[in-house]
Amino acid sequence: MDVSIIIITYNSEKEIEDCLQSVYNQQGLVAQQVVVLDNLSRDLTVKIVKEKFPQVKLIEPGENLGFAKGVNRAIESVSTKYVLLLNPDTRIIERAIDKIVEFAEENPGHGLYGGRTLQPDMSLEPSSCWGLPSLWSHFTFATGLSTLFKRSRVFDPESLGKWQRDTVREVGIITGCFLLSTKEHWDSIKGFDERYFMYGEDADLAMRTRALGMRPIICPDAQLIHEVGKSSKTPTHKMMLLYKGKACLALTHWSGLKQKLALFFLLAGVTLRAIPSLLSGNGGEEAEGYVALLKKRREWLAGYPNS
Repeated sequence: MDVSIIIITYNSEKEIEDCLQSVYNQQGLVAQQVVVLDNLSRDLTVKIVKEKFPQVKLIEPGENLGFAKGVNRAIESVSTKYVLLLNPDTRIIERAIDKIVEFAEENPGHGLYGGRTLQPDMSLEPSSCWGLPSLWSHFTFATGLSTLFKRSRVFDPESLGKWQRDTVREVGIITGCFLLSTKEHWDSIKGFDERYFMYGEDADLAMRTRALGMRPIICPDAQLIHEVGKSSKTPTHKMMLLYKGKACLALTHWSGLKQKLALFFLLAGVTLRAIPSLLSGNGGEEAEGYVALLKKRREWLAGYPNS
């Protein structure tokens, strides 16, 4: 068994050393190759990798490819049986890489495999996986139910309820912070859809995997620390990418009335959350982000153009 660990960096100088050190410190019997593709960082990320981890295969494309395209380029350069996507703001614990590869060997045919992400205080950080988007989940967002009843299996279905990610379970989406696939499966579905710059590409990958009859699955014993939210410039910038991705998923995978309703529900939910700032002029940073989304709704509702 062998695995290539794919890490995409962008101004990751504060995280990359701890991430890479944890990968090497926690290495077990599974042979591993580490590949870092740097998206034109302006800080010391590249210098840290070169000087402290010369064994890493470093790819510098000379431009910011985004996450999806960056991952695809990195995976094109490897030939191991498995590929594992890993965020630079993570730290491997308890030989998680060995455990997830061994789990995939024992449970073939699921296409995508994920683990259990934790906060630095070892409490659950639930973003290792999510439920699939649906017309119902879009409706609960539009009406505010997903916010009022956060982590409800019924009214916040994409959260997967209060499940602690501590049991083996088939799920809708494995997120790209810690995602294992065979190289064969990755190549067969042509990897990430490169239209997605960041956010949404993992949902699209899962939906295409499930269309082939495979069911992504969580290995709860593969645990890691994940400090969320360090990959985009500002909350508003992140929200623009996130909602453009959501719209693109609806435009790509749904059609007819279902597609139109999904886009309407997305816009309705954004409008609802922008109201506090629109009425008072000071609804907080998140509400101001929704106001920005509302103003640029034509841009993100169009999704990403077909290449």
